[in-house]
Amino acid sequence: MPKNDSPGRWSRAGFARFAWGVLWYNIAVILWGAFVRASGSGAGCGNRWPLCDGTVMLVSPNLHKAIEFTHRAMTGLDTPLIALLVLWAFGAFPRGHAVRRAAMLSGVFLVTEALIGALLVKIQHVAQNADAYTESAHLVNTLILIACLTLTAWFGMGNPAPKLRGKAAWMAAISLAAVMLLSITGTIAALGDTLFPAPSLAAGLAQDFSPASSVLLRLRGLHPLFAAAVAAWLTLYAVGRLRSARWAGLRVVIVVWIQLLAGLLNFLMQAPVWMQIVHLLIADLLWVSLVLLAAAAAPVSS
Repeated sequence: MPKNDSPGRWSRAGFARFAWGVLWYNIAVILWGAFVRASGSGAGCGNRWPLCDGTVMLVSPNLHKAIEFTHRAMTGLDTPLIALLVLWAFGAFPRGHAVRRAAMLSGVFLVTEALIGALLVKIQHVAQNADAYTESAHLVNTLILIACLTLTAWFGMGNPAPKLRGKAAWMAAISLAAVMLLSITGTIAALGDTLFPAPSLAAGLAQDFSPASSVLLRLRGLHPLFAAAVAAWLTLYAVGRLRSARWAGLRVVIVVWIQLLAGLLNFLMQAPVWMQIVHLLIADLLWVSLVLLAAAAAPVSS
């Protein structure tokens, strides 16, 4: 089918580029949100979401307020971007097309993302009051949103919908679930680093093994162990799919081992804010790469 063949006045030309742009914009929003947490700015605008201290514009700004206000402004811009993405998908692609489903799900999970974010602000589970349960729930929704946006761009490039059945389905499911669980342990570790900073690497290790420490610190040590196990699994999964999706598989292998190195540096450097952001960026790239590998390596629907 020609690239510009569409059921209405909407053109397919440029749709994929726009979809990729929306995806990377959302990754930027995620990274800035991590900076909000790591810098302790989550309560900068108070609990009157989506306003900042009850106002639309930034009034009497301080550093924490400016950081949090920027994040709220970025999430506000995300709404019209994804709304346009959904409208474009429905205008340019026929009924039943995979692009439509992926774009619609992106819109749904953007709504739940906003609701979870608003809840965190309203119940004041931000800054020093953040907890692992709500942060993990927010993370899971974010990963699903990013997966939907990735598939929207992928299908928008003309790639066919995969047929995930049998071995292809459970291998992909295990891989995606493993990275999601790894991300949750990473959230717990990052939260522990933020709430209970240690003056030295030795002091941090002592915190991890002290029975008097917070459960966040005692669970923090699970993250690098789980990361090593997941890296081994993902390497096997990706190498096993090099024949059907060579570049997608190689990309996953490369990003996995870059992420392991970044995690080691993050640990040795005691998780400075900038390194936490770099670590998270690579984690997002790994998630996107894995979603693309699962789509590219699966059999095509007839």
